[in-house]
Amino acid sequence: MLSKYNQLVWDGTLETLYMVFVSLLIAVLLGIPLGILTAVTRKGHILSNGIINRVLNSIINLGRSIPFIILMVSIIPLTRLIVGTSIGTTAAIVPLAVAAIPFVGRIVDNALLEISPGVIEAAKSMGATPVQIIFKVLLPESLPSLILGITLTMINLIAYSAMAGAVGGGGLGDIAIRYGYQRFKIGVMIETIVILVLLVQIIQWIGNKLAAYFDHR
Repeated sequence: MLSKYNQLVWDGTLETLYMVFVSLLIAVLLGIPLGILTAVTRKGHILSNGIINRVLNSIINLGRSIPFIILMVSIIPLTRLIVGTSIGTTAAIVPLAVAAIPFVGRIVDNALLEISPGVIEAAKSMGATPVQIIFKVLLPESLPSLILGITLTMINLIAYSAMAGAVGGGGLGDIAIRYGYQRFKIGVMIETIVILVLLVQIIQWIGNKLAAYFDHR
């Protein structure tokens, strides 16, 4: 019964992966610097600055406090400005990335704060500059936590991408709603759920393996 929908589900899977990986890439590129700056400007850290830290913390908290479905609708003008439309998989990448950037920022912030102050003091005593401490001490030492955090972000993006299907975002969520909910194709609904579960399991397994590989503690 499902054979006639297999190509549809396959295309939806590729669209979901496209949305998730591109938005994750954007979130990592912008979220990591955001998280680093938030961590190192905290009181007593290597670039302590209360004003900048409060501003960055507010940006992260604000971004994380808005439910994704509301965020997606509220930034439609921005989405149209960037990609020329608010419908489709490419358009869905904009709200997905906007939602993930503060999430990655907080993950990086927390991961860097786990580094022992003694390690940072040792680097300072050897004459390391703040940039050297960030790239040669903080980031390498927190790599396992960062990998697990980015894995969690990717899994959240899969859930968000399914939600984006509710407003024409494409992907498996769109198929589940149009065929599973609106046309009562229960088999298609189950197939999309199984694929989403498998994607999450595979991504989590890879993330755990990578984190364990880089964890030398």
